[in-house]
Amino acid sequence: MAVRTSREIVIAAPPDAIMAALADVESMPTYSPATRRAEIIDRYDDGRPHHVRLAVKVLGLLDDEILEYRWGPNWLVWDAEPTTRRYAQHVEYTLRPDPSGESTVVRVDITVEPDSLLPDFLIKRAGKTVVDAATEGLRKRVLDGR
Repeated sequence: MAVRTSREIVIAAPPDAIMAALADVESMPTYSPATRRAEIIDRYDDGRPHHVRLAVKVLGLLDDEILEYRWGPNWLVWDAEPTTRRYAQHVEYTLRPDPSGESTVVRVDITVEPDSLLPDFLIKRAGKTVVDAATEGLRKRVLDGR
């Protein structure tokens, strides 16, 4: 059964600064407590990551992931190949600039399909860990990177 979680936050930065932080995947271990290692496998012609290898630890379980990134002007989508812990994972970032240009609403939608039946409390804890890194960790990275 797929597990879905979403969150919206406002980051006091323009969309291009947020997209640059998202493209800097090698810095993920500095702001995402679940990410142990991040390595770009290959890039698109514009330099943005295409395939990324991550080592992540959630709920005390270490897993290696291969992600495929797809980029738009104000969005990022990535899908993970199946691993020993889950069948699928899909993450979407959608950015809406504030009319003033000084801040951006960032929406993150995460869908994970675990490979086994986990108790609800563990699924909720794992979901919170992942969405916190995807939002609050990203906010910290963007604001510290200025």
